[in-house]
Amino acid sequence: MSAAITADRRVTLHRRVRLIVAFTITYNILEGIIAVAAGAAASSAALIGFGLDSFIEVLSAVAVAWQFTRKNPERWEKPTVRAIGIAFFALAVYVTVDAIIALAGVEPVEHSPLGIGIAVASLVVMPALAWFQFRTGRELGSKSVQADAKQLLLCIYLSGTVLIGLLLNSLFGWTWADSIAALIIAALAMREGIEAWRGDIESPFESASSQCRVASPADGVPALLRATAGTSLEQ
Repeated sequence: MSAAITADRRVTLHRRVRLIVAFTITYNILEGIIAVAAGAAASSAALIGFGLDSFIEVLSAVAVAWQFTRKNPERWEKPTVRAIGIAFFALAVYVTVDAIIALAGVEPVEHSPLGIGIAVASLVVMPALAWFQFRTGRELGSKSVQADAKQLLLCIYLSGTVLIGLLLNSLFGWTWADSIAALIIAALAMREGIEAWRGDIESPFESASSQCRVASPADGVPALLRATAGTSLEQ
């Protein structure tokens, strides 16, 4: 598709990418600060992991922004995509260690209304942003832009997972739910890292057979559970 677009259209898409990553960077810095602070206060491994993922999304967006300030952005596709993959791996390792420590009962997980609020906000904002960025990257034929959109998609999964863990802890006192949510986050991050490293970027929005169909916050949680647990939940 990228071979068919005109030079003027390509310039427009490059400008759109820069605007998308600028918004992503701003939003995720705020989200990361709030989530990490709330997670530290509540001793929530899942919430801290969610906040750290926000900062990784910032690094990913910065990498794409840097790429599209180059005279020939396509030349920098492979190193940019691999940098995004490494960021996913780093997140997976940190969250796994933190979740295991929490499961060992070193620190009890507290109720976090602020964490619940930021998770809900991400479920509202991120689906539209991820879809818009992925469509732009696909039209450009840019795997780095599409990989960065997958970072946003992971944020949607993280938001749903964190929200479930926090609600179960708040409503039923299931402190272990937070650690399970964190381990699901780690597994998703590892999977996305492998795909980014290989350059195997598939559309999560348009394939009917996709494991994760994100149409709205309401059906994002069942899709997450189906993708990660391998079950056949009906949406």
